[in-house]
Amino acid sequence: MKKHNFLRSFVYAFQGIRDSFRSEYNFKFHALAACVALVLGFFLDISVIEWFCITLVISLVFAAELFNTAVESLANAVSLAPNRQIKKAKDAAAAAVLVLSIFALLCGAYIYLPKIFGVEL
Repeated sequence: MKKHNFLRSFVYAFQGIRDSFRSEYNFKFHALAACVALVLGFFLDISVIEWFCITLVISLVFAAELFNTAVESLANAVSLAPNRQIKKAKDAAAAAVLVLSIFALLCGAYIYLPKIFGVEL
């Protein structure tokens, strides 16, 4: 692969993030939630391991959102007519985001709530 093509692939990837942020409400919501989680991390002085966990779940949720957007966009390009298989694919992609979002919420609660309320787990 040529260096030019390699660098161009990063441009396309960042365009995908930008386009998803601009067009997808849920991506914006997750970006806001990520900002809240990061700010809380600084204020609550979380450990290095806790930072790793928070940034990992944030990254996983963003990746899931991007995959979900890709599946939905591709499915809509194939057909806008009702189709059980397309619905199944879109629902499964959305479910993946939901599963990771719940996991991220639980991780955040486990890390932040004891610090906010001053209790040890």
